[in-house]
Amino acid sequence: MRKKTYKTSETDDEEILQHFQPDAGLDVPVAGYLLHRQQRQTLYFMRLIEHEIPKLVAFRKPFVPPTAATPLVIRSVDFSGEQHPLTAKRSVVVPVAHLPLRNEVAFQRTKLLAGVRWTPEPPRDSGILVDEDAAKHGFIKISCEDFPRANMNLKWISDTLDKLVLEANAEGEAPYQRLPLDTRHLDSKVRKSKKGDHVRGRGGLRPSLKDFPAEWLPKREENVISSILPSQ
Repeated sequence: MRKKTYKTSETDDEEILQHFQPDAGLDVPVAGYLLHRQQRQTLYFMRLIEHEIPKLVAFRKPFVPPTAATPLVIRSVDFSGEQHPLTAKRSVVVPVAHLPLRNEVAFQRTKLLAGVRWTPEPPRDSGILVDEDAAKHGFIKISCEDFPRANMNLKWISDTLDKLVLEANAEGEAPYQRLPLDTRHLDSKVRKSKKGDHVRGRGGLRPSLKDFPAEWLPKREENVISSILPSQ
């Protein structure tokens, strides 16, 4: 089907234009409308600060620092009510010294079982200050985001931590408790940060005489002299 085209004459265009009045510079340009919208938004938040923020005083609570009876520090992420997969994630940081472990062997077992989740210093996002008593045996951080709900992830972390403490306090000698503590994840973290501690043996990695084989060390002077002089 052919489309019909309608042509208007010049007189019709003039009649249409008569209905539009000239601007004469009275209208605000686009930048003016944007400025007015920004001012309205600023005024809206200023009203919130003036009238709504003082109502939050009713929810104020005094800060109580955590004690040894509550060693767990739980970290969560919130996007102001918006739906996001990361909101279900939970992270728990606990000082090893505050766990109910029976002796030094149990502390060593805990560090070995934790593996790369153990660090001598608290994680930066844990909110734990460096305390001499808490940092004596380092810290353990366990995170989970495998389940759709935050309570399920936190429950899995709690069960895993209970199993860790139960295995560390087990009676008898474990076959792994004589193993040295693996700190390769700490050395890798230092190298990746590239803050200078990875250069020329810095950061506690400087080699010393104890790292060399004993047969490579120089012999004592009296042993050398006795080997040169003839025996009488």
